[in-house]
Amino acid sequence: MSAFIPAIGASLLAASLAFSSGSPVVAEANVDLQALIDATPSWGTLTLAPGTYRGRVVIDKPITIDGGGVAIVDGLGEGNTIEVTSGGVVLKRLEIRSTGDSLDRENAAVSATAAPGLTVEDCVFEDVLFGVFSRESPGTVVRRNVIGAKDLEVGRRGDALRLWESPGSLVEGNTVAGGRDSVIWFSDGTVVRDNRFTGGRYGLHFMYDHGVIVERNQLEGNSVGAYLMYSSDIEFRDNVVAGNHGPSGYGLGLKDVDGVTADGNRFVGNRVGIYLDNSPVGYDVHQYFSGNLVAFNQVGVLFTPSVQRNHFSGNAFVDNREQVGVSGTGTFTGNEWTIDGVGNHWDDFGGYDADGDGIGDIPYRLADLYSTLTDRHPEIVFFAETPAASAIALTARLFPALRPEPKVIDEAPLISMPEMEPPVAGMEAPHARGLISASLAMLAMSALLVTASRPARRLRP
Repeated sequence: MSAFIPAIGASLLAASLAFSSGSPVVAEANVDLQALIDATPSWGTLTLAPGTYRGRVVIDKPITIDGGGVAIVDGLGEGNTIEVTSGGVVLKRLEIRSTGDSLDRENAAVSATAAPGLTVEDCVFEDVLFGVFSRESPGTVVRRNVIGAKDLEVGRRGDALRLWESPGSLVEGNTVAGGRDSVIWFSDGTVVRDNRFTGGRYGLHFMYDHGVIVERNQLEGNSVGAYLMYSSDIEFRDNVVAGNHGPSGYGLGLKDVDGVTADGNRFVGNRVGIYLDNSPVGYDVHQYFSGNLVAFNQVGVLFTPSVQRNHFSGNAFVDNREQVGVSGTGTFTGNEWTIDGVGNHWDDFGGYDADGDGIGDIPYRLADLYSTLTDRHPEIVFFAETPAASAIALTARLFPALRPEPKVIDEAPLISMPEMEPPVAGMEAPHARGLISASLAMLAMSALLVTASRPARRLRP
């Protein structure tokens, strides 16, 4: 506790003189931070000298606290480190650390309520349950921070970032690692750009947001990259979404979402690149996906049955174990794979381009028996990329009676890959390993399918 010995009298005298002269307050280290905050006038600036300051402070007026990159605010493992209850507060160049660990009390490094215009920038967060938690604070700015987490199981961690009913906010240039989720709920018009989200459960989780822009972010190594729910008019562009491999493992998940435009993204090495569940919702709403790289995923795009009015053009589907899947049974029609005569690039397209216009002269048809079986029985994906899986696919090509209806018909497939950035360095296509015995079993199954497809011989009288 010696680091927090109060030496308030001289500091407050200096502060008083600084205020009277119109200069910003320059605090001495190791003094009572709450007293310095109380002594700072509204719209004043409190500049902290190098050192460690006791946290669990409350800011109830518009001030700026500048740590200069050398001041530490330590919550000593209890409660909120900094609590903000006023608009116009700016926190910058601070190291903020050691919150409490109570999830039900939502202990946060910066906990703000009714604090419009809150700005947190160029700060470092260490050993924190929640990072920045902003409630009912429109215009919140969270910029260029490094946000870590407590060393807990993922279900016991708090959210690195949570914006609740804070419309018009900006999340920009942050590095977020190891938190549970980054949550943006009921916050229309928020912009999330140039951030990196890694090692969490949901890299980004949106609910009930409208008119949001998500651009140039990296969402890597989470359970889910970005999941959007019950929202509308979302622009999702130029993001790298890679290596998200939780139980669902969606790169981008859309549930009950209307009006998404996804352009120029890289969905690489996820369990599922893009997942669509009842999206769009409205009968007159259409969604557009163009210029995206969908590569090295177990499933490139996965739909729930009956999803319609999604349009794909100018995308590249490369080395996905399954290019397009449908989860479960039901109808799958009403999605377009060619727009204005331009389709997508499919690396398994077996057609040709006789006239040299860059567009295949025959349609691309995705009608693979094995992938159809895995859609209905996900457990047999274990046998993917084995000789058995190839044999089942070949059987369907040889015997039309076994051939399923095409899931995808692209009338104008692109022969060459569209111009776009290369995939993320270090990401590799999945490969089958050590499944020879299992493959033989599946080969036997394919032989049974062939036998079953043959017409029964009639006995001569």
